[in-house]
Amino acid sequence: MSAAKPVLRGLLHKQITKNLSIAIGLCIAAGIAQKMLLNEPRKATYANFYKTYNIDKEFEEMRAKGLFDSCK
Repeated sequence: MSAAKPVLRGLLHKQITKNLSIAIGLCIAAGIAQKMLLNEPRKATYANFYKTYNIDKEFEEMRAKGLFDSCK
């Protein structure tokens, strides 16, 4: 009984295809995770802030504190 010969024809192509498909899958998973875990909550926080933000009230508070030189 002799050992079987190793199959070397196309080995590099198989490894590259396998590694490339794994890398693409991980990149897609990381992109989706970033969108769902980071971007969506941040957008919701900004939307909630600007929903209740009153720029005139903020301006009057800053003017009352004397932060503007051009306004009395």
